[in-house]
Amino acid sequence: MPRAGLNQQAVVREAARLADEVGFDRLTLAALAGRLGVALPSLYKHVKGADALTQKLAALATAEIATELTAAAAGRPVWTRCARSPAAYRGYARRHPGRYPATQRVPDPTDPDHVAAGEGAVGAIYAILLGYGLSGDAAVDATRMLRGALHGFITLETAGGFGLPRDVDRSFDQLVAALDVAFRSWPGGADR
Repeated sequence: MPRAGLNQQAVVREAARLADEVGFDRLTLAALAGRLGVALPSLYKHVKGADALTQKLAALATAEIATELTAAAAGRPVWTRCARSPAAYRGYARRHPGRYPATQRVPDPTDPDHVAAGEGAVGAIYAILLGYGLSGDAAVDATRMLRGALHGFITLETAGGFGLPRDVDRSFDQLVAALDVAFRSWPGGADR
């Protein structure tokens, strides 16, 4: 018999909390069922399996990070948007170490919520880049550069990969300043 009040949204939210505690790669349906106090087969009433759970978790996490990116950039001048949005991105990854890896998943085209979340996240980044005069193909390239730089930094930081005796926050600030310089001097401005 299913647990009262348990639905797909509750299952996914609990999976997100569990992922933050144990790590995205250690999230299992068995652990989630135990956490929810239900038998493993009961979860299949709410999610079709581990991949479906991962996809729903990705949609949730992507929507959350999109909200944070949008809030960080809203109504601010371009440099402030460029400084605050990467800080919001990194802050999300720090607060939600298990959910953050799920934000890297390409939205499932069959899930309108995930597609909308992905569009929201990319839209927040495009809004920043538009302030630099970047649009079209230039915005796509700049978005990939921004995501790559931030994700690489966050991944190294999370793994303990920064051992040199310099403040990591200062290094992050330098990364953001370098991104600002790159966006201000973007090559090939033909499609700008």
